[in-house]
Amino acid sequence: MSTQHGNSDTKPPSGSGSRLYDLLCAEQPYWNRPSDADSTPWNFRELWKSSGAKERLEKLLKESGNGVCADCGTPDPKWVSLTLGVFICIKCSGVHRSLGVHISKVLSVKLDEWTDEQVDVLVNLGGNNVANNKYEALIPENLKKPTPDSSNEERADFIRRKYEIMQFFDGNKHDPHSHQRTSSSSSQGSLSNLFSQDKRQYEKQLTRHRIGQKFRSSWGRRDSDNHKSVRKSNSLAGMVEFIGMIKVNVVKGTNLAVRDMVTSDPYVMLTLGQQSVKTRVIKNNLNPVWNESLMLSIPDSIPPLKVIVYDKDTFSHDDFMGEAEIDIQPLVAAAKAHERSEIQESMQLGKWVASKDNTLEKDGIITVTDGKVKQDISLRLQKVERGVLEIELECVPLTQ
Repeated sequence: MSTQHGNSDTKPPSGSGSRLYDLLCAEQPYWNRPSDADSTPWNFRELWKSSGAKERLEKLLKESGNGVCADCGTPDPKWVSLTLGVFICIKCSGVHRSLGVHISKVLSVKLDEWTDEQVDVLVNLGGNNVANNKYEALIPENLKKPTPDSSNEERADFIRRKYEIMQFFDGNKHDPHSHQRTSSSSSQGSLSNLFSQDKRQYEKQLTRHRIGQKFRSSWGRRDSDNHKSVRKSNSLAGMVEFIGMIKVNVVKGTNLAVRDMVTSDPYVMLTLGQQSVKTRVIKNNLNPVWNESLMLSIPDSIPPLKVIVYDKDTFSHDDFMGEAEIDIQPLVAAAKAHERSEIQESMQLGKWVASKDNTLEKDGIITVTDGKVKQDISLRLQKVERGVLEIELECVPLTQ
């Protein structure tokens, strides 16, 4: 996909902004400077609704065992597997995402908006100590857990054996979802919906547990072969190095294509490398407003962010409603430069210029707002008769 960045008629910023641009242009030589320091307005959600839940979450972080990553021991974890009930570091969170949301749904402690129901899930699951007592009950003496300095391949190997294959889980002593089923039977309203698929998920975990038992039963004879088998099961996403996270807020669609007689039931699928996430389905709407934030790990190779819109069908395959690609390398370069600059003032960093050669409906402005590097993007959907998708991107470095 062809892209253009900046404008040849622009004037360089002065003062601290100029110092930031020296760093930015060193990181991304083809970058051109914007014409002014005006920032594109951003539509932020009201955070007060989740403030109570965030306070409870912070208290959970201070409980015994939750102050370090459940998988590698890195202090002060800022990520959570809501499915497994563990606090994890950003490096391990990338591996968890590669497992799929059916095994581990990852949220950020600080970047995501939390509800009381989600915090209730964590409370019921018990935290890092309870989870590790279950999933690490049968770790052999000759196997060491990853450390904060372990490679991503070592993390991926251990995390997949721990949660996907359940090789170390003692099913005779522990029920991995007993807390969830107890909460589901006693809770009311929206919380009960969080556990509506609990039985099916538990059966899947039991299946993985049986696989783990087969691995353990042959340790004495074929431990090295088993280790190789687990390594082969690691996906490419689990073994790549991640350089940060990208927060994608899918804002809305406009004039989307009709796929069900006179309307559609659209949802958006995002893919970055081997990772995929999707929004909720909005029924009977050609101008849907999702305003839904999703997180993806950024691989070191920085592939394009692929966006596909589908129409949800109950009795057949989902219908295609258009696609687009986003080059996120300029946004990542801007975030790296800003992180080194220590500049917090709001300013415009540059823009991805709309043209006939790309899918932009209008210029994609990159700004620093409240110390965060963000980009507004309006996309013309491709390979479809019509449709525009509005997205907000935020690049999150590994330090957060």
